[in-house]
Amino acid sequence: MLIKSKTVRGMLLRAIGPLGIDVTERTELPALGELLRSLHPLNSGVDLIRVGPDGDGGYLVPDDIEGIRYAFSPGVSDESGFETDLADRGIQLFLADKSVDAPAEKHANFSFDKKFVGCFSDDSFMTLDGWKNRYIADYRGDLLLQMDIEGFEYEALIATSAELMSQFRIMLIEVHFLEQLLSRPWFDLVSRFFRKLLATHSVVHIHPNNCCGSVKTMGLELPRIMEFTFYRNDRITKREYATQFPHPLDAENTAKAPLVLPRCWYRADF
Repeated sequence: MLIKSKTVRGMLLRAIGPLGIDVTERTELPALGELLRSLHPLNSGVDLIRVGPDGDGGYLVPDDIEGIRYAFSPGVSDESGFETDLADRGIQLFLADKSVDAPAEKHANFSFDKKFVGCFSDDSFMTLDGWKNRYIADYRGDLLLQMDIEGFEYEALIATSAELMSQFRIMLIEVHFLEQLLSRPWFDLVSRFFRKLLATHSVVHIHPNNCCGSVKTMGLELPRIMEFTFYRNDRITKREYATQFPHPLDAENTAKAPLVLPRCWYRADF
């Protein structure tokens, strides 16, 4: 249950808390609109290309890969087509996933760690900074990040140093649980996550993953999972709003019904 008034929420918590019912403060629409407007995809002046398969595991990327020597790809699962495509271009790939024993494909340019990526390091987890420093501590050139880690993206990137964030020329991030943005505590975390990314990068593409559908409420449509393409601001040659959704190179992730980017994500006029 979403409650807007803090006073009413406090009264309800005292009344129904013993019953095990949760009451969450609702996100105000102006705050949500401000966040969505900040994420409006840009036409950056650099064309998008598709890297990886036509389907799940493929991403739209600015055609500005040349000169990137290393890429990090946490979240391997059972699809490595994107990583193989980059490796075939001569890029060294660092992959990580505690849930599998190896990438789905083998390549001479693959280096694999059986760990999750998060906000701390132990036997099961490592941070992005620790991972990078383990292999290329002194490297100061541009990097690429592709991240699909089932919700851990929030803690992992909030914990990442500003120095490392600025090294990623391109970031491809699958963002989860977006249907919960109307819950104020969750919205506060997600908005801080995006604010950090937008300090150095801009969104140049959003692709809703049609695997899990979306939630429609209060005139909004919030896909549960979406793939964001972030491009570092110093590489952007113009800043115009993109208007074509889906992009001609977009492809559905699954055989389920297509899911097009809802209007509120590029016309947040509420």
